[in-house]
Amino acid sequence: MKRTVGAFLTIALTTVSTVGCFNDDKAAKQLAPEGSKPTKFSISYTTTSSSGYYSRFSDLSQEKWVLKLGELTNTSLEVKVIEESKLPVMLAGSSIPDVIGSNGTPTSTTMSSSVEAGVFMQLDELLKQYAPNLLKHVPKAAWEAVSYNGKIYGIPNYLTVPSRRATFIRTDLLEKADLKPPQTVDEFLDVLRAFKNMGIEHPYLMRENLKYADLILGAYDVLPYRDQFEVVNGEVLPKFFDVEHMEKALQTYKTMLDEGLIAKDFAAISSADFLSFIRSGKAGMWSSNAIGLIDFRTSIKQAAPSAKVDIIPSPKGPEGTSGYFYYTPVISAFYINKNVKPETAARIVQFFDWMQTPEAEKFFTFGIEGDTYTVENGRIHYKLPQTKEAVEEEGWRSGMLWGAHDATANRLRLQLDQNGRDTLNALDNIVMKEGLPGIGFNPDLISFSKFQDLAPMTQDGAPKFIMDHIIKMIYGKEPISDWPKVIEEYRQTGGDEIIKEATERYNRQEGIVNLYKP
Repeated sequence: MKRTVGAFLTIALTTVSTVGCFNDDKAAKQLAPEGSKPTKFSISYTTTSSSGYYSRFSDLSQEKWVLKLGELTNTSLEVKVIEESKLPVMLAGSSIPDVIGSNGTPTSTTMSSSVEAGVFMQLDELLKQYAPNLLKHVPKAAWEAVSYNGKIYGIPNYLTVPSRRATFIRTDLLEKADLKPPQTVDEFLDVLRAFKNMGIEHPYLMRENLKYADLILGAYDVLPYRDQFEVVNGEVLPKFFDVEHMEKALQTYKTMLDEGLIAKDFAAISSADFLSFIRSGKAGMWSSNAIGLIDFRTSIKQAAPSAKVDIIPSPKGPEGTSGYFYYTPVISAFYINKNVKPETAARIVQFFDWMQTPEAEKFFTFGIEGDTYTVENGRIHYKLPQTKEAVEEEGWRSGMLWGAHDATANRLRLQLDQNGRDTLNALDNIVMKEGLPGIGFNPDLISFSKFQDLAPMTQDGAPKFIMDHIIKMIYGKEPISDWPKVIEEYRQTGGDEIIKEATERYNRQEGIVNLYKP
């Protein structure tokens, strides 16, 4: 997410300025005590792409942003980038860097049981001694997510706003209909009906597998996802076991389909089509990550110059719930090789702790004074990148290299124009106040791998068995009143084993991830 902010803002801005009031932090001074030699260590960053800014260099240790980062932190960095799919191969070898960045939590498939095997250090004591900023700012749920057997192993890129997703609306259409933003599911349907009568092709834009289209499931608190379990009468159950609210949610979707408030072929709308319909001005309401506000405002105006786009509170269900699932509050994490010398490990922890400071925020956001920004009368003037190459370079500096920080959004960057400020306001005052907490498991339940059709294998993906029935019921191929039969079949084909394991794990408090409101 943070790597796309630059691309969004490049469309909207050319040169911007902000007040520069950054002071050296104690953490930076600890990293570079007078006369000390730079601490040398190797570090690998993980990527999902085989190309990018980093691929232009045969030796990233000599790349200018790496060198400047080393100068600021009194370190000498040996840097490599590895594709996520190849990380297990590295972990299985004998040559493991001093620090490994991974998109996975300690027990994820990506980490290949390396934490359980003792490849990496426990960090609790090092963090207590050398990371006051991290301990102050990282949410409790993020520390839990990078822990194994109650001990911290990872230093996370974390989220302070775990909801992230938001409800978008074409405010110009809402004003034209002389309506207010909907607060309930019934009001939501009335707004969609008004949009349909105005000729909007997609009053509410849906897509395949209800991805970015699950606000009704959220309103009724029946999201069928990995970390959406709850305790009911002593059992830990998936939330879709709530028959009454699940049937009401399904009936709402069926009403939307029957009345033409969503596309007849919504189950076949791809992610590319989803974005294309939004940007071409064909959607009245939709769900997406809040950080997309800048992009949507900019792109939709090219198709509909009078368009106004805003984020609004998601419609509430009968029990006052609203919004979307909570993400696991860790985007990525860094692990320290157990063979690193104690004094080097301490400096590595300080290196990441420094990334919480104003000095670090200025560097990762704006770069180097005299190169990528200037200062006049105490104000920073920063010219945004205008080419693909420049955007990729900025993404390398402000994205990949910036570990151990709040990855919700680059707040300093977003403060530079009104669209960015509106995005921050939405994150802090709308998105933060909604969303569905739940119970998850780290590592995953063993029974998930045994009964894969019953397992939510991604954080925002419903079990195939459940999604198949949801789609059939929305299309009227199965009666919604048969939902109790779906639950019974789920139980009989492996669900009881999943529930038993989940309940036992919860009662032992073994590897439990509690996603809760901040």
